[in-house]
Amino acid sequence: MICIEDLWKRYRGHDPVRGISFSVPEGSTYALIGANGAGKTTTLKILMNILEPTSGSATVLGTDSRRISRRELNRIGYVSENQQMPERLTIEEYFNYLRPFYMRWDRQLESSLRTQLRLPATRRIGELSHGMRMKMALACALPFRPDILILDEPFSGLDPLVCDEVREGVLGQAGETTLLMSTHELGEVESIATHVAFLEEGKLLFDEPMEQLHKRFRAVRIAFDHAAHMPQEPFPDWFELAADGNTLQFIDSRFAEQLSRERLNARFHGIRSIEAEPVPLRTIFTTLARAVRNAV
Repeated sequence: MICIEDLWKRYRGHDPVRGISFSVPEGSTYALIGANGAGKTTTLKILMNILEPTSGSATVLGTDSRRISRRELNRIGYVSENQQMPERLTIEEYFNYLRPFYMRWDRQLESSLRTQLRLPATRRIGELSHGMRMKMALACALPFRPDILILDEPFSGLDPLVCDEVREGVLGQAGETTLLMSTHELGEVESIATHVAFLEEGKLLFDEPMEQLHKRFRAVRIAFDHAAHMPQEPFPDWFELAADGNTLQFIDSRFAEQLSRERLNARFHGIRSIEAEPVPLRTIFTTLARAVRNAV
């Protein structure tokens, strides 16, 4: 549905996107994560032909992003936290304006979304709060049943209730739509994303299915019969090492149940027990981000 190959965006003295490559499978919910300034929004703007890439390629629905036409836009929904809408129009007037542009507009779905997201027809867009604007943008992007829905920081600055409403609106009405969303609100996407890619300072650190990511990252705790000591040469896939009393703790980014335990028993003597627990996406993110920044 989306394919990016060796994509670069260069400005004078700054490269917000630096040679990234990834693809978004059909039917997936793909999360592009990273801190503010990591290059997420720039990448999505290139996909939507708001920006042109400096080099590399980006295709959406098999079409070069620089050649997206009305035909493709009828199949792509786009929601951005900074999306501009005509503030003088009411919600009803804006929906009346949008409908003729889309061949597949579903009035029944529109009505359902407006009810679910509690969008008052007579309220002027300029009077809407940030949360109401995000709900409005989402309600405008779904009624034509897009094949791809691109969401740029859809949960940024929203209170928990509005976050739930936005998430339920996406999941409840998207159907078979392929979702690509950029976010740094990791708790909001962990339960819904099927794939995840991590951008840090314009570079892609990893791109893989969420299930695989959670399998390979583990918080490991080793208890010894004696005092624990920091290894002089830890494995390169270990992060956040800490020794306390008779325990050694770290995050293993290449954990494999039997192989990892065999490797630990071969490396250390006097092991009493080894515990390995899954870690949340937020911990994976902060662990890798700190490692990259400490290496600079």
